[in-house]
Amino acid sequence: AEIPDSVFELLHAEIVRVLKNGKDGSRSNTELKLKLEEMGYRVGQGWIEKCTKDRAPFKDELDVMKFVCKEFWMSVYNKQVDNLRTNHQGVYVLQDNKFHFFGQMSSTAQYTDEAHMYMAFPGGMLRGALAAVGVNCTVGCEITSMPACKFTISVLPS
Repeated sequence: AEIPDSVFELLHAEIVRVLKNGKDGSRSNTELKLKLEEMGYRVGQGWIEKCTKDRAPFKDELDVMKFVCKEFWMSVYNKQVDNLRTNHQGVYVLQDNKFHFFGQMSSTAQYTDEAHMYMAFPGGMLRGALAAVGVNCTVGCEITSMPACKFTISVLPS
């Protein structure tokens, strides 16, 4: 069963709020981002396994990235990534011009700072999903201008 967008968005916001407040309200932004990234990693691993269970094996790294941009992203955010670029040397940039979690946020400086918290979970999801299909990488997240964002995937040597 699919989860309606609004439920996923509210759940994500609540996870950020609860983790940000922590047990004593003193969790640093670095700790918060790390925890959200870890949670996203585990969710991404499980989600891509569900998405690929009936699929033929991937041909190569680029095939994986195309799948992530089309099928995986669609299954999570009900839209495809707007743009995929690569330098053909293990670096891929995924551009989402209307990132799901930023749709209701203001683009003022206060909310742009807050928005970075909302990038950790999806960045972790990408890294976990890619790891589950054999692509060991790092994922950098950047807000270009609200609601657009980029995820830079750097494949690590095996």
